[in-house]
Amino acid sequence: MSSEPPPDAAAAAASSAGDLAADLSSATISKKQLKKDARKAEKAEKASQRQQQQQPQADADDPFAANYGDVPVEEIQSKTISGRVWTEVGGLDEAAAGRSVLIRGAAQAIRPVSKKMAFVVLRESMSTVQCVLVASADAGVSTQMVRFATSLSKESIVDVEGVVSLPKEPLKATTQQVEIQVRKIYCINRAIPTLPINLEDASRSEAEIEKAEQAGEKLVRVGQDTRLNYRAIDLRTPANQAIFRIQCQVENKFREYFLSKNFVGIHSPKLIAGSSEGGAAVFKLQYNGQPACLAQSPQLYKQMAICGGFERVFEVGPVFRAENSNTHRHLCEFVGLDAEMEIKEHYFEVCDIIDGLFVAIFKHLNENCKKELETINRQYPFEPLKYLEKTLKLTYEEGIQMLKEAGTEIEPMGDLNTEAEKKLGRLVKEKYGTEFFILYRYPLAVRPFYTMPCYDNPAYSNSFDVFIRGEEIISGAQRIHLPELLTKRATECGIDASTISSYIESFSYGAPPHGGFGVGLERVVMLFCALNNIRKTSLFPRDPQRLVP
Repeated sequence: MSSEPPPDAAAAAASSAGDLAADLSSATISKKQLKKDARKAEKAEKASQRQQQQQPQADADDPFAANYGDVPVEEIQSKTISGRVWTEVGGLDEAAAGRSVLIRGAAQAIRPVSKKMAFVVLRESMSTVQCVLVASADAGVSTQMVRFATSLSKESIVDVEGVVSLPKEPLKATTQQVEIQVRKIYCINRAIPTLPINLEDASRSEAEIEKAEQAGEKLVRVGQDTRLNYRAIDLRTPANQAIFRIQCQVENKFREYFLSKNFVGIHSPKLIAGSSEGGAAVFKLQYNGQPACLAQSPQLYKQMAICGGFERVFEVGPVFRAENSNTHRHLCEFVGLDAEMEIKEHYFEVCDIIDGLFVAIFKHLNENCKKELETINRQYPFEPLKYLEKTLKLTYEEGIQMLKEAGTEIEPMGDLNTEAEKKLGRLVKEKYGTEFFILYRYPLAVRPFYTMPCYDNPAYSNSFDVFIRGEEIISGAQRIHLPELLTKRATECGIDASTISSYIESFSYGAPPHGGFGVGLERVVMLFCALNNIRKTSLFPRDPQRLVP
């Protein structure tokens, strides 16, 4: 998921056939399925309307009627600022015992015990707390209020006022080890009675499901397509909440690191003229009568920024690919983390930046995101990533030799396919004790036209790939900054130099030696957490088969 032009799509799809069988199901949403979903939604909406008509509302004869009920719409239309103080569910601990609090959350679980008692578990982000309702005149809680609470549908948004107390026994079903003795409860927005996905089902690990099946119990297994079709619900699971918080930290650390190294953040155009970077046009469209497309990467523009005198630049932005790669690690749109920098003497200067960047990211996640990593691990178990303080660098030839010695033949001067990458990853882990390494000095024939050839052998290039757990996350290289050589290489690669004339021309004004790389944010998170599919780390994935939601 780099910002370099992709390898042959057909080859990528073929080499990933094994992954597809294990990791992918078809993402095509048929018209028949859409109609079925529409009928289901309509039925659920009617049921919701019927239920709301039947909901026990505040009884006029109930002296505590003002302490519960559905909040009228006008009250939540930014009517007033009350000055009330809200407490985050995640901040509730033993120190809060005896304190009155006001919280808001989704009703994750509702359990009536009797006419006079009920439990409601509220969830806010990744945190949950148990709320207890006990009918009592002293507490201002009536049996009607208890009945109102038990009539709520799961995932409804609820406000609760109450007093924090300590339970007699440790709580297993909530993250917070305190309870709220409810004094007031109001429903802000009711969810439909029957949700398309049960959150409890969507949060189970595969191990839990298999254990239940061995015991003769049949549990619901929520498939990937179903999850993505109803992504707004799927995102509420603890693992997904943790995944995207991890992703946020990776992106923030990327920005923080580059700013500390005097890089300048830039934003390159995504709408460009003609074909994309001299290659096949991606997502063709018309712009005021001119042929245009969405850029495959900021590659050419970050290079031109170097020509513009910025010395070091980075970018975080969307990247578009129209390749038909239906694999576990490809998307048609992803978040690109790109960088370009002047080179004083050697392109290893770029490799050193990558070394420092990723070691910093890995350390930060392990030290500061333990809660999130443990949460992901509960649903998707994985071993912590192994890496070295100083990142291992191997030449392409050394990597090929390791594969040959292990019985894997690679086409001479060819690129590594997915199977070879994974095997090399296992071999490197066994020999060097790391799952993060750099492979450099690739054959020139398998790299983009703007890659600088090696000084001692033009059959090789000043380029590199970076791997995590046996899968490529970065492609990078020293770039050609000489217009004559750049034109020659473009022509040799079958590219009409006139289609990228403005790009080539920018180097004729005087350009320093430079190099850079691109990495896909989703792929980094996927591999760091050892997830089996990149769609798990894309908020709303776009692949060759999916355009909604």
